Amino acid sequence: MTIEYDEKGKYYTNVIQKVSVPSIVQTTTNLIRGMIHVRQDQRLKDELENAEQFIAVTEVSVCDAEGKVIYSGPFLAIQKEQIVWVMPLHEDRNGEADQ
Repeated sequence: MTIEYDEKGKYYTNVIQKVSVPSIVQTTTNLIRGMIHVRQDQRLKDELENAEQFIAVTEVSVCDAEGKVIYSGPFLAIQKEQIVWVMPLHEDRNGEADQ
């Protein structure tokens, strides 16, 4: 990892700091719950509108049309063209996500 400083003392690294946003993603075929990672100074909407073709989701649960979990895993890359809608989940004080 390299760290560079400017004349004001601000530092720059090649590591991108991101914030995990618990979210639900509806694709054309499945409902996906997991964590979408957004740059600290951006919104979830900004992450969806960037030029990348896929969005990374971690701590994933994929449900079929009946709500049955058909896949759970640590990571899933979702092609943005398949996304119908995305909704961030808000966590309560105990760290549990609202439904």
